[in-house]
Amino acid sequence: MANPIDFYFDYSSPYGYFAAMKIDDLAAKNGRSVNWKPILLGAVFKVTGGQPLPTLPLKGPYALRDILRSARFHGLPYQQPSKFPVATQAPARAFYWINDRDPALAKKLAQALYQAYFVQDRDISSPEITADVAATLGLQRDEVLAALNDAAVKDRLKNEVDAAIKLGVFGSPYIVVDGEPFWGIDRFDQIEHWLARGPF
Repeated sequence: MANPIDFYFDYSSPYGYFAAMKIDDLAAKNGRSVNWKPILLGAVFKVTGGQPLPTLPLKGPYALRDILRSARFHGLPYQQPSKFPVATQAPARAFYWINDRDPALAKKLAQALYQAYFVQDRDISSPEITADVAATLGLQRDEVLAALNDAAVKDRLKNEVDAAIKLGVFGSPYIVVDGEPFWGIDRFDQIEHWLARGPF
């Protein structure tokens, strides 16, 4: 079987949200599976010197316009969150905790958390809200909250982020196909071409 696709994303990234709603279908159409890997852009920015898009002069207002346009283009519901960006340690920890036991459920949680933030304007930086979203998928709220404070889960996320940075991951979404990196939802056409026809 062909190698899985590695999909790196931050829960505070609108473009990561768009990719999260499309990546598995794109992969399946081309006989691939996807390894989902949440990261923390805050840690990445310490290396790259980057900053959240809304804070950048000139680029910030354009980015907000582009996000809304991109949501319409991809046919996805979107509401600009009242608090943006947010810290994403809680949802990322929840993902890795669940992913070790049930990767399919972890993906469903990732999508549900993205929708909670970018459609329902719920602040998923809150452990309580992350646990509430997880509970809608049948997970035990108290178990999720305990996991978010577990030292091993915290270390797991840190190690995953460190490994991603070591591999060169610098944004969200960041997709690696057979060692070839693609950054951004606007690279999906290239990814599809690569998967269907091979390197170019």
